[in-house]
Amino acid sequence: MKILISGATGMVGTALSEELRGAGHEVTTLSRSKPSSEDTVRWDPSRRSVDSSRLEGHDAAVHLAGESIVGSNPITERWTPQKKARIMDSRRQGTTFLSETLAKLSDKPNVLVSASAVGYYGDRGNELLREDSGPGSDFLAEVCEVWEASADAAREAGIRVVHPRIGIVLYTQGGALGTTLPIFKMGAGGKVGSGGQFWSWVALDDLVGAIRHAIENDAVIGPVNVGSPNPMTNAEYTKVLGEVLGRPTLLPLPASAARIMLGEVADALLLTSARMEPTKLEATNYRFRHPELEGALRHILGK
Repeated sequence: MKILISGATGMVGTALSEELRGAGHEVTTLSRSKPSSEDTVRWDPSRRSVDSSRLEGHDAAVHLAGESIVGSNPITERWTPQKKARIMDSRRQGTTFLSETLAKLSDKPNVLVSASAVGYYGDRGNELLREDSGPGSDFLAEVCEVWEASADAAREAGIRVVHPRIGIVLYTQGGALGTTLPIFKMGAGGKVGSGGQFWSWVALDDLVGAIRHAIENDAVIGPVNVGSPNPMTNAEYTKVLGEVLGRPTLLPLPASAARIMLGEVADALLLTSARMEPTKLEATNYRFRHPELEGALRHILGK
């Protein structure tokens, strides 16, 4: 297949591109920078600029690009009004422009996999969240609603649109695991807040696998929860991580301290509870590579 990817240089895009190329597929990347190879197409969603002729004839498109929710240093990079506007605008502009461009092609892709996130559900306590569960009411829930709706032009043009609602991705170079790993390795880690909030996590390998599954399986359509079938509370996650590392986890981070350190981001990403069930993936026979947290962490950390 010939597959178009935006955000291909990010963590998920890099892993996805490598897997697709390794499987023999041809990958074209959309980039805001000057193309460094023939398989790269320059685009600028804010100026609605792209050579659409270069997008003709792709079998699938995967849209991952967007302003980072949390920067490289979440302690100093707070959610200012300007940062929140960039988060929202990048998703609305990029997804709208790409979906409208694909809709106008003579040779359209069969499927557009356009990213979304577990943030769609907001803070839901112990409620079991399936794809037909309603949205939350906080900032990230609003972003995800707008993000998904921005692909309407592709839907209306007959393109099968899939929105992977991505959980907490486990990888060592960032995110919840990578950011806290040095602390846990020193034996200074612990639960965040009460520890009772559910974290819907997913190994990077399974996120890539789920996107491939969505591309290849015509039965996958609409929102798709991409998280392990075994979400865990933060306290459970903390305990398992400590056991894998062989370190104590006796130093909790109170919710008040998390809010002082991270501001609004603490509530949105660390203290919010979302117990997500991957109903559609399981119904379409996706087989998780790492369904259990301990196995996933041992694989990622080489333990």
